[in-house]
Amino acid sequence: MNKIIITYLLKNFFKTLLIVTLIFYCFGMMLNLFEEIEFFKNLEANSFLPLILTGVYMPSMIISIMPFIIFISSLWYMIKIRNSKDLLTLKIFGFSNLKILFIFAFASFVLGWMILILANPITSSMSKYYEKTKSNYSKDIDHLVSFNKNGLWIKENLANHYRIITAERSKNDSLKDVIIFHYDLKSNLTEKIVAEVVDIQDFNWKLNNVQIFEISDGVFKKFDYDNYEINSNYNLEKIDNLYKNFDTLSFLNLIMNFDKLLNNGYNFSFLNKSLHTMLSLPFFLFIMTALASVFSMNSLKKTNYFRLISFGLITSVLTFYFKDFSLALGQTDRIPIILAIWSPIIILTLFTFIGVLQINEK
Repeated sequence: MNKIIITYLLKNFFKTLLIVTLIFYCFGMMLNLFEEIEFFKNLEANSFLPLILTGVYMPSMIISIMPFIIFISSLWYMIKIRNSKDLLTLKIFGFSNLKILFIFAFASFVLGWMILILANPITSSMSKYYEKTKSNYSKDIDHLVSFNKNGLWIKENLANHYRIITAERSKNDSLKDVIIFHYDLKSNLTEKIVAEVVDIQDFNWKLNNVQIFEISDGVFKKFDYDNYEINSNYNLEKIDNLYKNFDTLSFLNLIMNFDKLLNNGYNFSFLNKSLHTMLSLPFFLFIMTALASVFSMNSLKKTNYFRLISFGLITSVLTFYFKDFSLALGQTDRIPIILAIWSPIIILTLFTFIGVLQINEK
């Protein structure tokens, strides 16, 4: 009988979660679609492309706010149980408030791991597609960068042509295994530069052991140089900032290729930050669900859904800002970055524990 009841509870819990997720998804779609339409309004692009890119972007956004979605969903469903006769029925079958809390919190914990292992690799690939597609239309340097486990990819717009740069980052202030493709405005390849090492000195790139292939009317001409120089919009600081972007790295990719990413030039502290941010998701979902359960169970009066939504949104916003504030302290070295990532969860756990001690078992 207990298994049937637990199945019933989880079925309705995830149904509520799905409804809340769809509400956030639709709201986010509308907001982001306007941004994409604004981005493409003066560009020659497929009229459906803004809608497609919005759909591609939204799963990553939903995952990033999943702790807040699960908090509102949990609060909504727990209030629904409390306001109905379901809670009394559960008590008759021996389900304490604490046991009910744990059932939902553990389900959220498992969901967090499923998101990391199953959904995150898909959303990371979608993020890569999103970034590369926008890079084909964008004149904004922020949209011209992509990453994978082998290194970085840069599209750089110049006066009368553009270049594509692929490279790996070495441990010193340089790039290695660099290939630079120059294209004219009609996207015809005009030159290919291959360099073993590139030393970056301000916005001047000094290439070593260089091969240059010039292409004119389908004819290749090869030139070898010990040293060669080009100017770029990227200096060392900008390159370093590029390696702090982990939107296109999946959890499994990060776990399996951590050492290789380090060798490719990724900064250890930022790799560590990304890894712990991802690892914290299941625990964040667990504690947000538990916190919502504590709030609803300690409410002696029936609560209407308007108050529920208002309370959920206010709590979510406060948690969001506290999480960002803690992360900002970590990024400015005020506190260790690992502590900055986990401190919101630790503090929320403390509040939840106090609430659990006060749960009304009547």
